[in-house]
Amino acid sequence: MTDSAPFPPELLAAARVSKAWPFEEARKLVARVERAGFDGEVLFETGYGPSGLPHIGTFGEVARTTMVRHAFRVLTADSVPTRLLCFSDDMDGLRKVPDNVPNREALAAHLGKPLTAVPDPFGEYESFGAGNNARLRIFLDRFGFDYEFASATGYYRSGRFDETLLRMLAAYDEVMAIILPTLGPERRETYAPFLPISERTGTVLQVPMIARDPAAGTVTYRDPDTVDEVTTPVTGGRVKCQWKADWALRWTALGVDYEMAGKDLIDSVLLSSRISKALGGTPPEGFNYELFLDEEGQKISKSKGNGLTIEEWLRYASPESLSLFMFQKPKAAKRLYFDVIPRAADEYYQFLDGYRRQDWGNRLSNPVWHIHEGGPPDERLPVPFSMLLNIASAGNTEEPEILWGYVTRHLPEVTRERYPALDRLIGYAVRYFHDFVKPNKRFRVPDAVEREALEALDSALAALPEDADAEAIQAAVYDVGRSFERYHNPEKPGPDGRPGVALTWFSTLYEILLGQERGPRFGSFVAVYGVPETRALIARALAGELSPASG
Repeated sequence: MTDSAPFPPELLAAARVSKAWPFEEARKLVARVERAGFDGEVLFETGYGPSGLPHIGTFGEVARTTMVRHAFRVLTADSVPTRLLCFSDDMDGLRKVPDNVPNREALAAHLGKPLTAVPDPFGEYESFGAGNNARLRIFLDRFGFDYEFASATGYYRSGRFDETLLRMLAAYDEVMAIILPTLGPERRETYAPFLPISERTGTVLQVPMIARDPAAGTVTYRDPDTVDEVTTPVTGGRVKCQWKADWALRWTALGVDYEMAGKDLIDSVLLSSRISKALGGTPPEGFNYELFLDEEGQKISKSKGNGLTIEEWLRYASPESLSLFMFQKPKAAKRLYFDVIPRAADEYYQFLDGYRRQDWGNRLSNPVWHIHEGGPPDERLPVPFSMLLNIASAGNTEEPEILWGYVTRHLPEVTRERYPALDRLIGYAVRYFHDFVKPNKRFRVPDAVEREALEALDSALAALPEDADAEAIQAAVYDVGRSFERYHNPEKPGPDGRPGVALTWFSTLYEILLGQERGPRFGSFVAVYGVPETRALIARALAGELSPASG
C-alpha cells in the first residue's frame, strides 16, 4: 500500500462493501481463507503459453490478477502473505509455426518438440520458449509487477511435480473417467493424461498408455514410429501432462488459490477442477473474463499475431492507459485495436483528476486506485490527448516542438517542467497522428450553406476579444450554428429559449476543417490552437486548399 496511512479505517470500511470487481473477487478469497482456517500464504497464479510472442491478453491477465491481489491485501490488512506466480507452459510441444516469426522453415523441423527444445527463430536465446519467456518478463518488469516467474520445464525436470504426478498415476482411472466423456470417439482411443517425452526423437508424444505401474511410478506406451514398447517414469521431466490435467496438476502441487481465465476456457476450468479434487487438491478461486477482439471482431491470437502488440500500444500511449483498458469491464468483449487508444489515454487522466475529489467509497471504484495499488500520482493534464491529436491534425504537425509551440502560445503557464505528463503525451500524439490520423484524413468541400456558415464563424471569431477563453469561444460557435436553420435542434432548446444547436453543426466543422468525423469540444480546440490559426484554417477550407496532399 502507498496511501499516507496504510489502512485508514474509512478505507477498510469502504473496501468491505466496494462493488469494484477486484474487491468482489478478493472477498471470495477471504472466504476461502476463513473456511480453510490456514495461516499460510495465498498463491495467485497466471498462465502463459509461449507458443507465440507475448501479447496484450497475457499482460491483461497479470494486471488484473495483481489488482485482485492488492484488493485482498487491503481486505486482510496485509495480515496474510501473498505471492503471484507467472507460470509458463514452456514444456508444451510446438504444434504449429507462428505466422509472425522469422525463419519459419527452420522452425518447422522441430514441430512436436517442447518449446524449450525448439531453437529461437530470432537467434537471441537458447530456445523459442526461453526467448518468449524472456520477452514476457522484460515487459512485466517494465510495469513493475511483483511476481515470480516459473517454467514448466524447470518444475517438471527438478521434481517439483513428482509427488503429484505419482498421485495422478494412482488416480489414472478416475482422471480418465472425467476427461473421456468430453472427447470424440477417435480421440478417446488415443487419450492419456500423460504425454511422454520421446528419448529417441525428443518430441512430446500423444499416445495411449498400454500399461501402468503405480508402485514403480511408470507408464508404458508404443513408440508411434517403431511400434516398440517403451516404459518410462512419470517423474523427473520424462512426461508432461495434457493441458487440462496439467492445469489440475499445477493447482494441486503448488496450492494455487486464485487463477482467472478467459471465457473460452470455462469448460476447461470445470474439468481441471474435478481432476484437482481427484488428486486431493482444492481448485482455486477465479473468474472468467471476456476475450479481446481484433479490428475484424476476431479473437486475438499469439500465433496469428492479430490485434495489438504490447509494444504497439506503448508506442502511442502510456502504460497506465493500457492498465485502465484492462480494468474496465473485464467481463465484456472489447475490440483491442489502435482506435481504442486515444479514448483510453484521455480517460486515464479524467479518472486521475476525479480521484482527488472523491470519498473513499468512490475512490475504490476509480480505476486509478487499482492501477496504482492505492497510490495514484498527483499528476494533471491541461490538454487532453484527443485535443493534441486535433491540433496536430489542423496544423499537419508531426514534430513535438511545434505542438508544444501551439500549447505554450495560448497556455503560457503550461511548461515541460510543470507538466511532464503532457510532454510524454505530446510524443505519443505526434506518432499516433503520423501513423493513423494523417493517412485517413478526408476533407469535405463545403456546400453553399456551409460556406456561409464558415464565413459567419470567421467573422464571429474575429470579433472576439484577444483574451477570449474557451467558454466565450464555444458560445460564439453556438451562436453561429444557431443562426442557420439547418443546424437547429428543436428537441433541445437553449436555456434562454433560443433554438438548440444540432451536433451536425460540429460534425460539419470537423469534416471540413479537420478531415475527420469527430473532434473535441470546438471552443476548447480553438482556445489552444489559436483564434488566428483557426481563422486561417477556415480561409484555406473556403479556398479549397485542404486535402490530404496539401495538408
